[in-house]
Amino acid sequence: MCSFTQSLGVRGTWPLAVATLAVALCLGTAASVPAQVVSTLGNAVGGVAIDPQGMLRNMERQALEQVRKDWEQQLEPVPQGLAGKCELRKVSLRNLDAAIAQCVREGKKLPDAAQFLGGLQQVRYVLVYPDRQDIVLVGPAEGWKVGPQGTMVGVSTGRPVLLLDDLVVALRSVAAPARSVMSCSIDPTPEGLRRVGIHVKGLHTIGNPRQTAAGIEEQLGPQKITLQGVPETSHFARVMVAADYRMKSISMGLEPSPVAGLPSFLGLMQASGRGMKNMLPRWWLAPDYGPLARDPDGLAWEIRKASVKAMAENDFFNAAGLREKTVGADPVSQKWAEQMTARYDDLAQAEPAFGELRNCIDLAVVAALITQENLLQKAGASLPMLTGSDGIRTASMEAPRQVATGASLVKKGRNWMIAAGGVQINPWAIAANSQPDASLANTRAQTTFAADSWWSN
Repeated sequence: MCSFTQSLGVRGTWPLAVATLAVALCLGTAASVPAQVVSTLGNAVGGVAIDPQGMLRNMERQALEQVRKDWEQQLEPVPQGLAGKCELRKVSLRNLDAAIAQCVREGKKLPDAAQFLGGLQQVRYVLVYPDRQDIVLVGPAEGWKVGPQGTMVGVSTGRPVLLLDDLVVALRSVAAPARSVMSCSIDPTPEGLRRVGIHVKGLHTIGNPRQTAAGIEEQLGPQKITLQGVPETSHFARVMVAADYRMKSISMGLEPSPVAGLPSFLGLMQASGRGMKNMLPRWWLAPDYGPLARDPDGLAWEIRKASVKAMAENDFFNAAGLREKTVGADPVSQKWAEQMTARYDDLAQAEPAFGELRNCIDLAVVAALITQENLLQKAGASLPMLTGSDGIRTASMEAPRQVATGASLVKKGRNWMIAAGGVQINPWAIAANSQPDASLANTRAQTTFAADSWWSN
């Protein structure tokens, strides 16, 4: 039996439903390991799902409840050592990689504890140990439970836990030959905007709002989803899309804000004029990190400020539907972005997609730091299961390609407005921005962890 599984005190069998929700990993290429099985509800992330044609839609409440029930029924007990809240839990990447390899050899699936990285909710330190050929991730952690929309969250904080699947995607994505920003964008197509421009010129009056909206939506057609920097079928990509979609829905008042103190954008603006205009408010989410701290030898790194901010601008389009120019945000758009930024921590707990996005950014920064600073070489470490193309296989989901325009088309007074925007993560810029702190050498020296386990408290 796999000693990795024994050490965690989990059952030897792996229920099929546990392979859902994009955190299931199929291990290696060994013939004895069965193929990954993803249930029909495994397509849900952040309360949205993608159909086989790539169309994004909200999950029905009943379906979301079924997702949660499935996880509760199949979730393995949290191992005793991982159940409690821990200010600084350590995850040894070398030992984790070795434990995964052993499970592959023995034809065993990864237990929940590994898929949820021991309950880590943030990476605060990245510590390099050349004498052990290891890199250790350190951060706050606790036991996990099934939260809203089937997301795994901390039992006391409600904050989403980090996922091994996202870490592996980040590590492999930053290793691509050309460095790329990780991003998603949901925007109207030029052809759709051109058709709408022609359509609204023939509108002498708004008339019946519902009929007018239906006509505009028909002319505009679905908005296009564009993804870069990570596989479009990955859970990481789905998180970016879900967070962007939720931001648009909240900003345009199509769904209520899950936290107090964040009105919709439409609630802030005053309507003027009539009909459509060629200006589209645009918001996007980006990392809000301070400089990393490093020790003199570059073997200890600390992430001291890690958050997410909303940014705003306005796009102007010509009659052909092409972007003519992009200018700074109008005061109301900017105010809404600032309010969302101020409430992001609360949003990250109330709406899982925002919390998972912050986690993905954390892991992208870790991956970029490891690559940019050659930390694997400094450690003399090799992580074939985590970084190699023949290692563990990450979850593969339907690629999100489009979303109905009705998801961001609203009427305010005599104006019809469409929101655009996305998510943009540049982990390289964050990894390159650091400042020395000699005290981190002591932090690294005083950090202890078990030699024969992939996690320690």
